[in-house]
Amino acid sequence: MKRLLIVIAQLAGLLLVSQLGYAIASWLHLPVPGNLLGMLLLLALLATGVVRLAWIEASASLLVRHLAFFFVPITVGLMGLGDLFRANGAAIVITLTVSAVVGLCVAGLSSQRLASRRERRPS
Repeated sequence: MKRLLIVIAQLAGLLLVSQLGYAIASWLHLPVPGNLLGMLLLLALLATGVVRLAWIEASASLLVRHLAFFFVPITVGLMGLGDLFRANGAAIVITLTVSAVVGLCVAGLSSQRLASRRERRPS
């Protein structure tokens, strides 16, 4: 029961940060999604130590464990866009493929660069 209350409190904190991101995007009329601003705000809070990882870790791991369920609504919504996919399917597939390859390359090169820095650093 105690763990459930902790997870609920942590989820409420994460929801608060997310809603703050939406509010900031709305107030400043930024062309950036509020959920992205919320994630950047959470990153800043974690990086500065204002929020400790332990304060959100249980709820964050719960959300990550069930991440696949969050894709169900968008997938069902995409089923109604069959005409769009038939008309622009090739362009969509090419765009997704190129962006995935670029993302993988950037992630791979970044991790290689960070690994080589770690190897060069004196212990």
